[in-house]
Amino acid sequence: MSPRPAGLGGLRKPSDLGRGFNLFWTGQTVSVVGDRITVFVVPTLMIFVLHASPLQVGVVAMAQYLGIPLLGPIAGVLVDRWDNRLTMLVCDLVRLAAVLVIPVAYWLDFLSTPLLFCCVAAISGATIFFNVGYLIAVPAVVEKDQMVRAYSRLEGSNSVSEVAGPSIAAGLYSALGVAALVVDAASYLVSAACFRSMRPWGERNVVEGTVWERLTAGFRLNWADPVLRRVVLSGVTLNSGGPVFVTVLPVLAYRGLDVSVGVLGAAMSVGAVGALAGAVVAPRISERLGLGRALAWSLLLHCLVGLGVLAAPALPAGPVIAVTMGCYGFFMSGINVCSAPTRQARMSAENQGVMHAAFRTVTWGVIPLAALAGGLSVSALTDRLGILDAARWTMVGGTLLAACSFLPALGIQPLLDAAARERKQAEDAAPELTESAP
Repeated sequence: MSPRPAGLGGLRKPSDLGRGFNLFWTGQTVSVVGDRITVFVVPTLMIFVLHASPLQVGVVAMAQYLGIPLLGPIAGVLVDRWDNRLTMLVCDLVRLAAVLVIPVAYWLDFLSTPLLFCCVAAISGATIFFNVGYLIAVPAVVEKDQMVRAYSRLEGSNSVSEVAGPSIAAGLYSALGVAALVVDAASYLVSAACFRSMRPWGERNVVEGTVWERLTAGFRLNWADPVLRRVVLSGVTLNSGGPVFVTVLPVLAYRGLDVSVGVLGAAMSVGAVGALAGAVVAPRISERLGLGRALAWSLLLHCLVGLGVLAAPALPAGPVIAVTMGCYGFFMSGINVCSAPTRQARMSAENQGVMHAAFRTVTWGVIPLAALAGGLSVSALTDRLGILDAARWTMVGGTLLAACSFLPALGIQPLLDAAARERKQAEDAAPELTESAP
């Protein structure tokens, strides 16, 4: 059994992941619900207040991920050297300030697309450092054999945010307008307070090598390991097409299908019940199929169900979006629950930071280009096809590209099975060596 994380109370029973994790989980649950408000309100604000074009919506969506290729590699190196808890707390405060700029700019009458781009980019930059710390924190807060359970709970919180967030966001936007973003800012304050209440975890890593050597080490480690390499290839393919679907969805709903803010919010909340269900059942599915096999099938089905949007407007748009996004979220939860434990099990503690940072840099670094491509495609096709068909065919193209992520993931489970057999053989051989020793 691995040693208990210092200062966090350890585990008392299988269902108890400890006070440290509970604080971490509480802060993240509140924060991710707040995140859904900003994700929903920003494109809504652009379309209805700033009268932005699909290209402008795509550019601001690109800003959400722009910092990943720019800051991702160095984030892993620095977070390895910094106090992890303090880093995550400061990131929450930076994001709080960036979100508050948007309503203040609106009230002072200088809100614009470039300003939104800058605010979203600042939130993205802080989130990059936060997410690297997040992936380091989980194995520090819970024991190794409880990581899938911990990620299932965290993914459940993400799914709850998907369920409650859009409806809350739509209701707040209808009642408060841009002031709804103040609620997201407050959620970052709650998250920061939870980190403040936690005891420090782990230790700062003292690693050899220059910053450049550590920076490049993450990429080498991801590519050298055959399991990590396949996860990286799957992630790059998924994120080359998936963000096209997500970026174009508000344009399709608001301008192509004439869906109201309230209907879209309700449809996405109802549909996100599927994501919550996925988080609940993903550990059981992974236990039965194996992490690698569950990841591969989740990738394929997550993408293919996105084609359900083609049923609108032949069928009512609200229910179509709800059902499609419910299935979409169900399999996305499976991807998230299976991916992180698979990667963490392949890497030593001192290399977790650079490994995760390099992984996010490569796999998420294509997202800004995909989001921009989605906006450009709709803008280019609208004159010829009309806004509805331009959005529909753009989303179909992105979905089919993302579905190819299934192919490299197919080989993960055989590699995990082979590694498990080698470990068992080593464990079986150990007693024999002990008995034969004089």
